Amino acid sequence: MPKPTQTLKTVAQQLGVSTATISNAFSRPDQLSAQLREKILTACAELGYQGPNKAAQSLRKGSSGIIAVILSDSLEYMVSDPVASQFIRGVANALEQHKRHLLLFSGSAPSLDAIVDFVDGFICYGAPRNTDLISQLEKTRKRVLTVDCDLTDRPSVNIDNEQAAYEIARQVLSKDSTVAVLGLRLIDAPDTRPVGDAPLWDNQSSVAHRRLDGYQRALSDVGQTLVPERIWHIPESNQQQAALAARAALALNPRPDTLLCMSDLIALSAMREVLQLGLRIPEDVQVVGFDGIEEGQRYHPTLSTVWQHSDQKGIAAVEAFIRGEEGRMLLPYEIRAGESCRSVQR
Repeated sequence: MPKPTQTLKTVAQQLGVSTATISNAFSRPDQLSAQLREKILTACAELGYQGPNKAAQSLRKGSSGIIAVILSDSLEYMVSDPVASQFIRGVANALEQHKRHLLLFSGSAPSLDAIVDFVDGFICYGAPRNTDLISQLEKTRKRVLTVDCDLTDRPSVNIDNEQAAYEIARQVLSKDSTVAVLGLRLIDAPDTRPVGDAPLWDNQSSVAHRRLDGYQRALSDVGQTLVPERIWHIPESNQQQAALAARAALALNPRPDTLLCMSDLIALSAMREVLQLGLRIPEDVQVVGFDGIEEGQRYHPTLSTVWQHSDQKGIAAVEAFIRGEEGRMLLPYEIRAGESCRSVQR
């Protein structure tokens, strides 16, 4: 027969001491003699009592030492994504230095209700797939800091996605370029398809739209306009979905000679499709990436990309959160020249 659950009150009664004495033995050892504290802890261990309820203590103190990172998508997808995993590693390292704890929370979850009372605040990494979470984050009284997305009146840590996209696109485009954009989560659709006349999804908070703005500004500089039929929506940054988009884009007439991709994973998939068609990179098709992953530098030809240091971004987000900084923090990025483009310079 299982032992009855022990509480602070029942343990105090059995040991013949006050509940404050029990609580002090666990939480404020300076209030007791070493001998009395050891006696109480030993007795509690024999009774199977592990100390005051941590959740209740957190509520009373108003702090749990736990910071939730709200991911843009499911946990399975995000931890397998190389850019997201770099960011999470940076966050985890910084929190450990500050003796804080990390809670990862899916951006596909229905609500924050299960965790909101038990965390000190939220770092929102990317626009959550469930847009209801955005409104909940905007309304909560807990501290919220965003990364790779923007919420009204909340501090953020980003790179200048529009300017970075503009800079790398401007280096590869000319008035004679034939362009297709392989975009990421641009419209509300579960499958890979051209944007067409569908309304752009979440245009205010998504960095994908800032990158699209940068590409379009670069095209405007060379006297071109990108038609929606040449902008591809890819629901997830993975090889299978990216390959579908790349094959369809390369089948367009006229065929694109420049592919502007919104992630390095998409770009690498596009390069494989180009080579499988017997085309040359960069002579027949230039490919531009975004984000900066090591695989892009090991691939042949190497990838030209916007390189952001995602682990450092995670560290910066934690430091800004803990210091209580407000406003918008912009981190540096690099334009890394690779063999996938003819004219990209560092």
